[in-house]
Amino acid sequence: MDFTIKTMADYAAEGKSPEVLFWVGCAGSFDDRAKKITKAFCKILNKIGVEFAVLGQEESCTGDPAKRAGNEFVFQMMALTNIEVLNAYEVKKIVTTCPHCFNTLKNEYPSLGGNYEVLHHTQFLKDLMNDGRLKIEGGSFKGKKITFHDPCYLGRGNGEYEAPRMLLEKLDAELVEMKRCKTNGLCCGAGGAQMFKEPEKGNKDINVERTEEALSFEPKIIATGCPFCNTMMTDGVKHFNKNTEVEVKDIVELLAEAEDL
Repeated sequence: MDFTIKTMADYAAEGKSPEVLFWVGCAGSFDDRAKKITKAFCKILNKIGVEFAVLGQEESCTGDPAKRAGNEFVFQMMALTNIEVLNAYEVKKIVTTCPHCFNTLKNEYPSLGGNYEVLHHTQFLKDLMNDGRLKIEGGSFKGKKITFHDPCYLGRGNGEYEAPRMLLEKLDAELVEMKRCKTNGLCCGAGGAQMFKEPEKGNKDINVERTEEALSFEPKIIATGCPFCNTMMTDGVKHFNKNTEVEVKDIVELLAEAEDL
């Protein structure tokens, strides 16, 4: 990227505080596909002049996979370490592109001493749009059929359905809803630490079931708001040999494309 992203340590050395801390997360940091989502989000924030920082080397996993897998001890060790770092920088507001990080930071850190305003990136971008700071013209997507897959930890877990759809509507695309959406959404199969284990025996993998439902609407794009969902839906599209016809993209990638970033 042609700009420098500051760390919280950089801001502290200047005696300043950023508007928001961007919690990158494990997927956004290390998974090659999810890194593209991270870059797209940073490009948008940089373009509209949002002062943001990352923790860089000081960021660790939130502990979500450990907790979901049943290891509360490891989760609390990881969480307490992160809280110590966040509180030392007096962090007030956090945004993340991963609903798993979002859910853990928002709902499970407060009982351990970590109290912050936590937003999913679609919520943050929606707020920026409402404030007039972010303007999207989606001409390149005009008429393209897009279906949105609700991430469990954003939708049913935290009741957020409006923000991602409001952003997609700005693209002038044809938004089609799957039968199982919003409060009736179907999991991609990666939640609850299932991302890191082989599927159990059955007739059909859940991501194949979900992708089949999405493909029945013949969309050009399956939009996601979670790096795990992105992986699972991409694998599902490949299962049906549709990867040359259908793209799986995070909402923020679509916004960055609309702005030609």
